[in-house]
Amino acid sequence: MLAHNPSHPSFITLERHIMEGERAHPEATGEFSAILHNMSLAAKLVWREVTKAGLVNVLGSTDRMNVSGDVVRKLDEFADTTIYRAMDHGGHLCVMASEENEDLLQIPDGYPRGKYVLLFDPLDGSGNIDANVTIGTIFSIFRRVSPGGTGTIEDVLQAGVRQVAAGYFLFGSSMMFVYCTGHGVHGFTLDPSVGEFLLSHSDIHIPEQGSIYSANEGNSQRWGEHLQRYVGFLKEEDPAGKRPYSLRYVGSLVADVHRTLLYGGIYFYPSDAKHPEGKLRLMYEANPLAYIVEQAGGAATDGNRRILEITPTSLHQRTPLFIGSVKDVACVEGFLRKGEAHLAAQRG
Repeated sequence: MLAHNPSHPSFITLERHIMEGERAHPEATGEFSAILHNMSLAAKLVWREVTKAGLVNVLGSTDRMNVSGDVVRKLDEFADTTIYRAMDHGGHLCVMASEENEDLLQIPDGYPRGKYVLLFDPLDGSGNIDANVTIGTIFSIFRRVSPGGTGTIEDVLQAGVRQVAAGYFLFGSSMMFVYCTGHGVHGFTLDPSVGEFLLSHSDIHIPEQGSIYSANEGNSQRWGEHLQRYVGFLKEEDPAGKRPYSLRYVGSLVADVHRTLLYGGIYFYPSDAKHPEGKLRLMYEANPLAYIVEQAGGAATDGNRRILEITPTSLHQRTPLFIGSVKDVACVEGFLRKGEAHLAAQRG
């Protein structure tokens, strides 16, 4: 009989992890597990195209723009279609919504409709595709609020606090899947030799405070005075050795937030003169990432309100976002609300 050796890896697959989570909840029906499985399958198909993008005709842009005014890349279009087709027939969803589509994505006639709602950004960071920079897929799952049948806009326009799961896939030097169902945040890395996601980051906790800030500082002249002073504060020498912070910015939201989740610190994309409402999408980007970071012990705000408590009023609503370590988010909120008085207190 083989003895258990704790020095050997346990090789916990995504499938096993999902099944064990299901067993911990006797009331589970298996629907939720099927959704996560189908999402992971769709992501593998997208990853396959990403890894050979330079060899086939999927680099470059299409001739259209999405509802948010961004140029649609060929891989954007492929990812959007792939995820929809992987999720439309299982009978677990009543409706979907995508950052690439102006209207709701309904389940096709002839397929059963379930009790969950899926929102997704099919390919976050797609402006970096042609430069071979890390990109990803972000998704969010809610329970429907309508009584049955075809999903409605009310099923989609729910505050982020009502999410039952969220996750993202990273397409970089390796493919990773990070997800949360309200019971810890876990990361899996794809082993391409066996085609399985293996647990690589168990029960992720973001540090309480970090030493990295992540922002597009090229826009800083359009930021408010208090935010500019906050960034200046981060660059100051601190006798206690906590500052200056280092600047790290990929320009791919999912990659920047993933690094922040693991190393701590703060990522922010504020409102400015060009984007007074903010630039990031509340439901496809901010909500799922806020859910994950909060579950890992961090915080996420629009500078004034907790992201997860914002009730959306439109399908493609935008928001400012400050997300990361709880002390770093509290610090930037102090600057945004109190300005000079907070700066003096922090220095003192």
